Amino acid sequence: MEATRTLLERQTPSRPIWDAGALVLRAMRPSDAEGVNALQNLPGFRFGTLRLPYQSLEETRKFIENRTAGRVGIVALVEDRIVGTAGLERLDGRRNHAAHLGMGVHDDYAGRGIGTALLRALLDTADNWMNLKRLELTVFVDNAAAIALYDRHGFETEGTLRAYAFRDGAFVDAYAMARIRP
Repeated sequence: MEATRTLLERQTPSRPIWDAGALVLRAMRPSDAEGVNALQNLPGFRFGTLRLPYQSLEETRKFIENRTAGRVGIVALVEDRIVGTAGLERLDGRRNHAAHLGMGVHDDYAGRGIGTALLRALLDTADNWMNLKRLELTVFVDNAAAIALYDRHGFETEGTLRAYAFRDGAFVDAYAMARIRP
C-alpha cells in the first residue's frame, strides 16, 4: 500500500490527489463484488458506460471471478469504500500488443482526482509490466471530463462512432480514442 501512495505522490508533486494515505489503489478481489456492484449501479457511473440498470450482484461476482489472463482489474478505495474501478483487457493474436481500457468513478467522488490516479495506474501497468503498444477506449461524446482526462494522458480521438449506444431513451455517439506508445 505504501508503495502505491508514494507512486501517486511522485506523479503529482505540485497537486497531491488526496491527503496522505486517503486513496488506496489495489487489485480487485472476489470479495469486492458487493462494493463494485453498488458502484456500477449508481446512475452517474452507469450513464458513462454500456451497463444496463439493475445489474445483479451475481453478474458482478461472475465478472470478477472469471477474469482471464491478460486482464487487470483495479479498485480505488477511500476509507475502505470502493469509489472507482478500472481495468485493462489485453487483446488476442495479432492484436496482443493492444488492450481495451475501461474505468469509472463513484458519483459522489467525480472530479476529485480518482480517475487520474486510476488511469495513471493503468498506464504504468500497460507500459512497464505488460509492454503494450496501443491502448484503446470508447467514450461518449458528451462526457467532457473523461475526454479531457484521456487527452491529458496522450489519448487521441481516432473517429466518431455514430449511434454507438442506446442510452436514456436516445442513441448517442462515442469517440474511439487510443494512445500509442512510441
